[in-house]
Amino acid sequence: MTTDDLCFLPARTMVDLVRTGEVSAVQLVRAHLDRIEAVNPAVNAIVTLVPERALAEAAAADAARRAGRPLGPLHGLPVAHKDTHRTAGIRTTYGSRIFADHVPGDDELVVARIRAAGAITIGKTNVPEFAAGSHTFNEVFGLTRNPYALDRSAGGSSGGAAAALACGMHPIADGNDMGGSLRNPASFCNVVGLRPSAGRVPQYPSVLPWSSLTVPGPMARSVDDLALLASVIAGPDPRCPISLGDDPRTLDGPLEVDLRGARVAWAPDLGGATALDPAVAAVLAPQVEVLEGLGCTVVEDHPDLTGADDVFRTLRAWQFQLAYGELLDAHRDLVKPSLAANIEAGRALRADDVARAERTRGVLWERMHAFFDRYDVLVAAVSPVPPFDARLEYPDLPAGGDATGYLDWMRLAYWISASGCPALSVPAGFTAAGLPVGMQIVGRPGADRRVLVVGHMYETTTGHGRRRPPVVDAAVATAAGGESR
Repeated sequence: MTTDDLCFLPARTMVDLVRTGEVSAVQLVRAHLDRIEAVNPAVNAIVTLVPERALAEAAAADAARRAGRPLGPLHGLPVAHKDTHRTAGIRTTYGSRIFADHVPGDDELVVARIRAAGAITIGKTNVPEFAAGSHTFNEVFGLTRNPYALDRSAGGSSGGAAAALACGMHPIADGNDMGGSLRNPASFCNVVGLRPSAGRVPQYPSVLPWSSLTVPGPMARSVDDLALLASVIAGPDPRCPISLGDDPRTLDGPLEVDLRGARVAWAPDLGGATALDPAVAAVLAPQVEVLEGLGCTVVEDHPDLTGADDVFRTLRAWQFQLAYGELLDAHRDLVKPSLAANIEAGRALRADDVARAERTRGVLWERMHAFFDRYDVLVAAVSPVPPFDARLEYPDLPAGGDATGYLDWMRLAYWISASGCPALSVPAGFTAAGLPVGMQIVGRPGADRRVLVVGHMYETTTGHGRRRPPVVDAAVATAAGGESR
């Protein structure tokens, strides 16, 4: 089996091959290291690599199989962790020059769970500085490029993870999502990303353990593989006070479900949150027929998200000043201006600003529950724009609208964050220029499995996620040419 064949197999198939011994964990890790060597220089998705450690862990995984020891659900799978997630003995920079040489002594919870399930750490994926913004660049490692068009953004903040998935550098990925950090890069890179319900995937350690604005979550190349990873990283932990007690294995049950009669609210722009770029609107419009072909009843409707903008921006600024205020004071010259401005905005908040935002968030929660009494899922665009010029920090809004800051264009994602609902980004097709466009499937708070089911049935019908990026095809062609010589 060639490197190309191995690296684009479903994660579940990879695990099965390693379990049976048809492919060793060492072979699997080497194949992915070869893919990284061939493709990563063009996209800069994986920024810290630990090949010797990974091969040693793979050899130990093969020895465990031969000895008949119990094997975890991710046994032998190579994974690179988001560079905002602490990894024991591996540099974790948070995309910041302040932590350019920082090596933690322990794994944070999401990393520990993935490794305990048998996955093998191969390195770290690139992020914007402190995960601020949905375009992945920093002054430690530079820019991550979109594998479908190297002059375009890969999204963020889990942009390195998404680009690496699209290129076959790893089959599953961890990330987190505040205002779209799992969904936007999934949309831009033609992969799948889930913002789970708050507490579904517990976060530890955290300076704000009661906060539900930022949530860890999974990414993959298919909903089925994403569900596998979700079942590993979900589940209660006593150190996370908002963690849900549901059995995480329910996320990984069969996803083939008859959707006849499912009620879908269709609101590409969330009822006027922002105009859509015509290229994005053109890709999404035919998806109504796809959903109806699956038996869904599709109705143009949207929830009342009045106040969502204020909720998100206020609580985000408050959270940023709490998390990074002391770092700004000590290292102002090493903090990017847009992040510094967000921290200062948090410092300018009054108690009644935070109180107003929390009160409005409660109202949003009630509205969303009432809305989902009428519908099973809400479907919207993930981003109003396709992948934008990578030289920009952020794009202008469609229809000639000027962005006043780096958050404006992310509204379709962060309004959903403010609502407390789980949301899945799934590939919906490509623009005429060949740029990926994602579709956001949103469910009632707690209804993560319902979102996964709809996403799985949709992607099985369309197959958009199977289209590989040109940068991979170019690398394969180059390798084949070299072999023929």
